[in-house]
Amino acid sequence: MKPETISGLIAAGETLAVEFKSERRRSLSDRDLVETVACMANGDSGETGWVLLGVEDDGTVTGARPRHEAGRTDLLRVQALIGDRTRPAIAARVAEIELEGKPVLAVAVPQSSAPVGTADGRYLRRAWGGDGKPACVPFHFHEMASRQADLGALDYSALVLPDVDADALDPLEFERYRRAIRENRGDAALLRLSDIEIAKALGAISSTNGVVAVRVLGLLLFGRKEALETLMPTHEVAFQALAGTAVLVNEFFRLPLLRVLEELEMRLRARTNEREVLVGMARVGVPDYAPAALREGIANALAHRDYTQLGAVHVQWHEDRVRIDSPGSFPAGVRLDNLLVTPPRARNPLLADALKRAGLVERTARGIDTIVGEQLRNGHSLPHYQLSTNAGVSLLLKGGSPDLAFVRLIIDAERRARALGVDELIVLAHCWRNGGIRLDEAARNIQQPPNDALDTLASLTATGLIEPRGDGAGRAWTIAETASVAR
Repeated sequence: MKPETISGLIAAGETLAVEFKSERRRSLSDRDLVETVACMANGDSGETGWVLLGVEDDGTVTGARPRHEAGRTDLLRVQALIGDRTRPAIAARVAEIELEGKPVLAVAVPQSSAPVGTADGRYLRRAWGGDGKPACVPFHFHEMASRQADLGALDYSALVLPDVDADALDPLEFERYRRAIRENRGDAALLRLSDIEIAKALGAISSTNGVVAVRVLGLLLFGRKEALETLMPTHEVAFQALAGTAVLVNEFFRLPLLRVLEELEMRLRARTNEREVLVGMARVGVPDYAPAALREGIANALAHRDYTQLGAVHVQWHEDRVRIDSPGSFPAGVRLDNLLVTPPRARNPLLADALKRAGLVERTARGIDTIVGEQLRNGHSLPHYQLSTNAGVSLLLKGGSPDLAFVRLIIDAERRARALGVDELIVLAHCWRNGGIRLDEAARNIQQPPNDALDTLASLTATGLIEPRGDGAGRAWTIAETASVAR
């Protein structure tokens, strides 16, 4: 609540976390203030929301009007008003800050994991409006479940489906699950269980006094095709193969998840070419697309999509890239600038755990490391999520002709020394493709503090892959002379 903090918020303009309210012509009514606070509490920014009274839409400070008698604002009464007229009650912090000689009433609103409404039943949420600007829009019931899942307050895959019993489950899908465990070195303890026991162990069903109730997870993993089509209209997966603007293949699936994964892998494998690189006396195959990265990307899209939203998970194959889109934004707290370092957060924890136990996704819940590492090891550029929006997560995997010289460098280095970590691969790839890397670039690329980036640079230097040049602020690391022969 310092003046410089509020000035910084104003200078940055309105965002999903900041709302300006003009009081140049009249005071904002108590009702409008409470609705705006409730809206900010239901925001998607993952941070404290701010309502700033006395600021115009363009950031001009025109001043807030006194809200109580004697020409002053009683801050405690404003806080009490907000708490009394929101459900559940919001404990907002209120302060009056003088900027440019004018008062600004600043209301700090904590994000709520439960939907917040006004006492008279009005629900709003902070989102991007139709004009591309942040706004308070109606908060519909189905969106409430989606937001709670984003915040980790609700596991949609654990919800019980009314009037659905074990007859909706397909024994063939249990066999498919067992085969996945065997092939991918999953949780072997599950192999000794019957179908119903597997479903119980995974949390796919609940059983009370002999009465079996099927959860969303049970239907997604083991459901019969007819049951999925009838009871899970939000579950759909599309595969498209494109050549320029021409659509070569356009298929849609409403099948249990493991079967969907098999169908997609089969189609992608048929379109993936492989080149050979000679390392010493051995020939190593290098595919256009790393199979492990593709599988992890698709499995993540299926595990973490928002199943409260209509829309398909789209897998698009192009000659030089594969794009994977899934409905639903990143979980709260996950952003483009912290993807590599933020703790794992599953939107559907029960489903994510079931796929891990089958060995289909990274068991450490760091699937992004697998995707990045496999892309770089196979001579391709970094995968990215830059096309993601508040409505969907988009992963782009570059393919096409790999950089075989870089592949040879990594294989040779790992045979001589040890397996390289993801941070080391990211730094080495940047250094290789850009002729060098500075400390600030390394820290930004691996999303780590400078000290950690310096450790990564030192580790690569010790392996003989890079070497420092220059001193002070101009210091950079380049590919070592002994390693550059790989080119």
